[in-house]
Amino acid sequence: MATITAADVNKLRTITGAGMMDCKKALVESEGDFDLAIENLRKKGQKVAANRSDRESTEGAAIAVVNADKTAGVVITLNCETDFVGMNESFVKMATEMAHLALNFNTKEEFLASNFNGITVADKLIEQTGVIGEKLEIRTFEKLEGAFIGFYIHSGNKIATLVALSAKVDGAEEAARNVAMQAAAMNPIALNEAGVDAAVIEKEIEIAKDLLRQEGKPEAMLENISKGKIQRFYKDNTLVNQDYIKDGSMNVASYVKSIDKDLIVTGFKRAALG
Repeated sequence: MATITAADVNKLRTITGAGMMDCKKALVESEGDFDLAIENLRKKGQKVAANRSDRESTEGAAIAVVNADKTAGVVITLNCETDFVGMNESFVKMATEMAHLALNFNTKEEFLASNFNGITVADKLIEQTGVIGEKLEIRTFEKLEGAFIGFYIHSGNKIATLVALSAKVDGAEEAARNVAMQAAAMNPIALNEAGVDAAVIEKEIEIAKDLLRQEGKPEAMLENISKGKIQRFYKDNTLVNQDYIKDGSMNVASYVKSIDKDLIVTGFKRAALG
């Protein structure tokens, strides 16, 4: 039987992230063969993943990162089953490392197939499912590009957002962060009126008309009154039209223009656990 040293166990733990006892057991079973030990740990992950495939993974970490010149960003959620795991320092570290890797890809599928420390991201999730004992998955993958990208991660990594501005001007970093914070707090459904699905507007108009009828308003007045209610809907639910959370005397579009008269918000992405 091969002699398994503490250094061997620590080496395997460093490679896989598995616990000390799991690593020791894998090395004993493989008689010191590291490649076989790693393979055994992955197989354990596959078995656990299969057994937990129907579990809800609503906890985890939402992470947003941007590239060096702040022209592209990505937001992901690495989901798990319990808040205990989601708040673990090593789990958040892995989520952050994965987010930085995700910057190099345009789709979730490309990202999952990419190399993460010697194995694919998809295989790493299976491996860590075996290590942690909970279902793990990348639930959200969103990429955003623009002239200037800022981000915000809410305390506890529950919500992460990206915001794109039209130009890199003095104050752009603070402005982008503030608007990203707005998107995290107020959960807009679209950037502006043009981004709202027509079916959503039609539904809101019908709801408004039904309520007006219940109030006894004449049928001839319903169209004009409902249009006013839709404007209110845009104000509450589109990012640039929302009241700015740090100064209710202006909306988000006006706040951004207070930084630079030509500056506008060109896009945003939001990811939340749950």
